[in-house]
Amino acid sequence: MKKNKTIFWVATTIIILWEGVMPLGTLLFAPQYVNAGTKPLGYPDYFAYTLIICKALGVLAISLPKTPNKLKEWAYAGLTFNLVFAFISHACVDKNIGFMLMPLVVLAILAVSYIYNNKIHANG
Repeated sequence: MKKNKTIFWVATTIIILWEGVMPLGTLLFAPQYVNAGTKPLGYPDYFAYTLIICKALGVLAISLPKTPNKLKEWAYAGLTFNLVFAFISHACVDKNIGFMLMPLVVLAILAVSYIYNNKIHANG
């Protein structure tokens, strides 16, 4: 049980940092770079702000222990859609292999968090 919690928290901490802290940090401390990732893909400027807010809310939902399970499921799903569509956007627009692989790596870490969250809750 302790091993499952450790794996869950390591994976979830990476997600918190990558999908929550970094985007919020950019918004707060370097707002000129908020749309640096979305503008080259052809998305409107407001999309970056929406993405940051949704990522932050999703990260909060998966990381807070008292969050209802159904809300956690929606948060995991939303973060998954975000990462899958990031991969698709890069594959279709800039075809940069590094930009294409990064969302898949983060998605794999998110999957570990999800799997171990379920293992923790299955064991009580």
